[in-house]
Amino acid sequence: MRDVSITGVGITEFGKFPDASLRSLGTAAIRDAIADAGLTESDIELVLHGNCVAGLLTGQESIRGQVVVSDTALVGKPLINIENACATSSSAVHIALVAIRSGTYRTVLVVGTEKMSGRGTRAALDALTSAVDVDRIDAYNRDLTGRDGPAESFFMEVYARTTADYIARSGATAHDFAQVAVKNSFHGSLNPKAQYRRALSEEEVLASRAVAGPLTMLMCSPIADGAAALVLQATEDASDPASAVRVRASVLRTGIPGGRDVPLEQRTAEAAYSAAGLGPADLDVVEVHDAASPNELIVYEELGLCGPGEGPKLLASGDTRLGGRVPVNPSGGLVSRGHPVGATGAAQLVELVTQLRGRAGDRQVPGARIALAENAGGYTHPEAAACVVTILSRD
Repeated sequence: MRDVSITGVGITEFGKFPDASLRSLGTAAIRDAIADAGLTESDIELVLHGNCVAGLLTGQESIRGQVVVSDTALVGKPLINIENACATSSSAVHIALVAIRSGTYRTVLVVGTEKMSGRGTRAALDALTSAVDVDRIDAYNRDLTGRDGPAESFFMEVYARTTADYIARSGATAHDFAQVAVKNSFHGSLNPKAQYRRALSEEEVLASRAVAGPLTMLMCSPIADGAAALVLQATEDASDPASAVRVRASVLRTGIPGGRDVPLEQRTAEAAYSAAGLGPADLDVVEVHDAASPNELIVYEELGLCGPGEGPKLLASGDTRLGGRVPVNPSGGLVSRGHPVGATGAAQLVELVTQLRGRAGDRQVPGARIALAENAGGYTHPEAAACVVTILSRD
């Protein structure tokens, strides 16, 4: 099977940018990724564009990718628009990998974009709620909140429920959840592309506004704008082999209504480890989908970084902090780096490629050779609707 590598990466700053558009954000990330790969736009054979909510927030449906590339020389190239909840751009990478391994294409550009600010928080939250079965959402709301009517923030109610379940089986506390946010805010303070670049104290996190259940505002990912892009090539085509990062596995799984004994994220991770011929002990650096801070502790366990119920212990050990055994979310994670949903999966991989190349500056994980990203989104009750686990290595 043909080896595939990421040979170029580009990312914008994440934040709220009133004057930005999908086109301007995407064009910036695309330009940087192609230049980083040592290529020109004419070298790109296929474009995969990922976006989640532009149709609801801007009215632009159907041809979002064509709009994003309209001021570039990518116009006229084969282009596919991809949408798969928060796992959109990691799903696009999965498809790029398949396209290259099939022999149909050799050089593929993936770009994830999102413009969430400008219409108000309520509009953005309502748009995100479209990643749920709308025919069943009233029943889901009643089950999650115990009352009729829509939730203020549906997905934070989901995370509040999973957090309560986790507390019951692990003994985790608000202190543990706040410490996840504290760790990642420190990491984010070292990332010039992060939305929030100030290290927080536990007291600040706990004192911030209550959102749902035990979740406070500073434990929840913010509304964000941004774009991230990656160039994938057949490994033998890389113009700078020393900078190429090999894709060892990309596994996509879909959530099952009613769930299974083994959680979606764990099922996906186990399949990715098998495909890569690696295991949790081999990982040097990890990015996980911490849309709410407690989820990071849950994912530690689902990825096999520690045993069941041991997430708080692993966090307290310092092993998942920069300087620890397996730093998690050195980018700052979704809560500090930001979560422009269609760009998040690609952004995780931009961070990991940067780490494996040894170019992450003050947040560099020394000697990192093997990295994993977990990216999940949407909701099927009680699981996420989609999950992608990607494993990268610097050979």
